Amino acid sequence: MNRYEKGMATRREVLGDAHVDRAEAAKTDFDAPFQTMITEGAWGTLWADDTIGLRERSMLTLALLAATGSFDEIPMHIRATARTGATREDVMQAFLHVAVYAGVPRANHAIRLAKATFAEMEKEEAGDD
Repeated sequence: MNRYEKGMATRREVLGDAHVDRAEAAKTDFDAPFQTMITEGAWGTLWADDTIGLRERSMLTLALLAATGSFDEIPMHIRATARTGATREDVMQAFLHVAVYAGVPRANHAIRLAKATFAEMEKEEAGDD
Protein backbone atom coordinates (compact mmCIF):
# COMPACT_ATOMS: atom_id res chain seq x y z
CA MET A 1 0.00 0.00 0.00
CA ASN A 2 1.49 3.38 -0.98
CA ARG A 3 1.38 6.46 1.27
CA TYR A 4 -1.73 7.89 -0.42
CA GLU A 5 -3.66 4.63 -0.03
CA LYS A 6 -2.50 4.28 3.59
CA GLY A 7 -3.48 7.89 4.20
CA MET A 8 -6.91 7.43 2.69
CA ALA A 9 -7.48 4.30 4.80
CA THR A 10 -6.40 6.12 7.98
CA ARG A 11 -8.46 9.17 7.09
CA ARG A 12 -11.54 6.97 6.66
CA GLU A 13 -10.82 5.15 9.94
CA VAL A 14 -10.56 8.41 11.88
CA LEU A 15 -13.06 10.69 10.13
CA GLY A 16 -15.49 8.12 8.75
CA ASP A 17 -16.52 7.25 5.23
CA ALA A 18 -19.27 9.87 5.01
CA HIS A 19 -16.90 12.75 5.79
CA VAL A 20 -14.20 11.54 3.41
CA ASP A 21 -16.73 10.85 0.66
CA ARG A 22 -18.08 14.43 1.00
CA ALA A 23 -14.54 15.85 0.89
CA GLU A 24 -13.66 13.77 -2.15
CA ALA A 25 -16.86 14.79 -3.94
CA ALA A 26 -16.08 18.46 -3.28
CA LYS A 27 -12.49 18.17 -4.53
CA THR A 28 -11.67 20.18 -7.65
CA ASP A 29 -8.65 20.44 -9.93
CA PHE A 30 -7.69 23.54 -7.94
CA ASP A 31 -7.51 21.91 -4.49
CA ALA A 32 -6.55 18.38 -5.58
CA PRO A 33 -2.82 18.99 -4.86
CA PHE A 34 -3.69 20.13 -1.33
CA GLN A 35 -5.98 17.13 -0.76
CA THR A 36 -3.21 14.80 -1.94
CA MET A 37 -0.69 16.49 0.34
CA ILE A 38 -2.84 16.16 3.47
CA THR A 39 -3.84 12.60 2.61
CA GLU A 40 -0.21 11.54 2.19
CA GLY A 41 1.38 13.76 4.83
CA ALA A 42 -1.11 14.17 7.65
CA TRP A 43 -3.00 10.90 7.24
CA GLY A 44 -0.50 8.60 5.47
CA THR A 45 2.52 9.58 7.54
CA LEU A 46 1.59 11.25 10.83
CA TRP A 47 -1.77 9.68 11.73
CA ALA A 48 -0.75 6.29 10.27
CA ASP A 49 2.35 6.06 12.48
CA ASP A 50 1.76 3.62 15.33
CA THR A 51 4.21 5.17 17.81
CA ILE A 52 1.21 6.62 19.65
CA GLY A 53 -2.41 5.63 19.30
CA LEU A 54 -5.32 7.37 17.63
CA ARG A 55 -6.72 8.43 21.03
CA GLU A 56 -3.57 10.33 21.85
CA ARG A 57 -3.40 11.81 18.35
CA SER A 58 -6.98 13.04 18.75
CA MET A 59 -6.13 14.73 22.04
CA LEU A 60 -2.97 16.32 20.62
CA THR A 61 -4.77 17.50 17.51
CA LEU A 62 -7.63 19.08 19.45
CA ALA A 63 -5.23 20.82 21.83
CA LEU A 64 -3.12 22.15 18.96
CA LEU A 65 -6.14 23.32 16.99
CA ALA A 66 -7.45 25.20 20.03
CA ALA A 67 -4.04 26.59 20.98
CA THR A 68 -3.45 27.95 17.48
CA GLY A 69 -6.99 29.28 17.10
CA SER A 70 -7.81 26.88 14.26
CA PHE A 71 -11.39 26.57 15.47
CA ASP A 72 -12.98 25.57 12.13
CA GLU A 73 -11.36 22.14 12.38
CA ILE A 74 -12.43 21.39 15.97
CA PRO A 75 -15.96 20.05 15.28
CA MET A 76 -14.59 17.59 12.69
CA HIS A 77 -12.02 16.31 15.17
CA ILE A 78 -14.58 16.16 18.01
CA ARG A 79 -16.68 13.93 15.75
CA ALA A 80 -13.60 11.79 15.11
CA THR A 81 -13.29 11.01 18.83
CA ALA A 82 -16.18 8.56 18.37
CA ARG A 83 -13.74 6.47 16.29
CA THR A 84 -10.41 7.25 17.97
CA GLY A 85 -11.39 6.34 21.51
CA ALA A 86 -10.79 9.79 23.00
CA THR A 87 -13.49 10.33 25.61
CA ARG A 88 -15.18 13.57 26.58
CA GLU A 89 -12.97 13.57 29.67
CA ASP A 90 -9.89 13.22 27.44
CA VAL A 91 -11.07 16.14 25.33
CA MET A 92 -11.61 18.28 28.44
CA GLN A 93 -8.12 17.42 29.68
CA ALA A 94 -6.67 18.51 26.34
CA PHE A 95 -8.54 21.81 26.55
CA LEU A 96 -7.50 22.35 30.19
CA HIS A 97 -3.90 22.12 28.97
CA VAL A 98 -4.75 24.70 26.33
CA ALA A 99 -6.13 27.02 29.02
CA VAL A 100 -2.91 26.88 31.04
CA TYR A 101 -0.40 26.91 28.19
CA ALA A 102 -2.14 28.88 25.43
CA GLY A 103 -4.87 30.90 27.10
CA VAL A 104 -8.29 30.67 28.67
CA PRO A 105 -10.16 32.40 25.80
CA ARG A 106 -8.96 29.81 23.26
CA ALA A 107 -9.82 26.93 25.57
CA ASN A 108 -13.21 28.48 26.34
CA HIS A 109 -14.06 28.81 22.64
CA ALA A 110 -12.90 25.24 21.94
CA ILE A 111 -15.01 23.93 24.83
CA ARG A 112 -18.09 25.73 23.47
CA LEU A 113 -17.50 24.14 20.06
CA ALA A 114 -17.00 20.71 21.64
CA LYS A 115 -20.20 21.00 23.69
CA ALA A 116 -22.22 21.97 20.63
CA THR A 117 -20.70 19.17 18.54
CA PHE A 118 -21.23 16.53 21.24
CA ALA A 119 -24.87 17.69 21.52
CA GLU A 120 -25.31 17.35 17.74
CA MET A 121 -23.79 13.89 17.86
CA GLU A 122 -26.19 12.84 20.66
CA LYS A 123 -29.16 14.10 18.63
CA GLU A 124 -27.97 12.19 15.57
CA GLU A 125 -27.51 9.00 17.60
CA ALA A 126 -31.02 9.37 18.99
CA GLY A 127 -32.38 9.87 15.47
CA ASP A 128 -33.59 13.39 16.22
CA ASP A 129 -31.91 15.06 13.23
